[in-house]
Amino acid sequence: QVQLVESGGGLVQAGGSLRLSCAASGRTLGIYRMGWFRQAPGKEREFVAARRWSDNIFSYASFVKGRFTISRDNAKNTVYLQMSSLKPEDTDVYYCTADLGGGWEQGSWGQGIQVTVSS
Repeated sequence: QVQLVESGGGLVQAGGSLRLSCAASGRTLGIYRMGWFRQAPGKEREFVAARRWSDNIFSYASFVKGRFTISRDNAKNTVYLQMSSLKPEDTDVYYCTADLGGGWEQGSWGQGIQVTVSS
């Protein structure tokens, strides 16, 4: 199993920046890729960004391209989501997830962290 702990959320004004962190522990050698999803109350969870654990293959949702960047610190087993030019519609609970080879839903998920962007 892989445990994920998110940090770095909070309140920011529109146009501002935040960096989310996701620290992975446990059986990290089994991670195929890591990603971020977000979910608003009453809405489906939606994909934000992902990267493969072992190389530099990235993917981003169209609505965050050019504004969000996913990166990794190998030594710390931590994945980051740098968010810039934030908009009020980016307000959501953000979840870190690790795909262990069976897809996102079968992988590990963090507890979620609130990001609020004020207008």
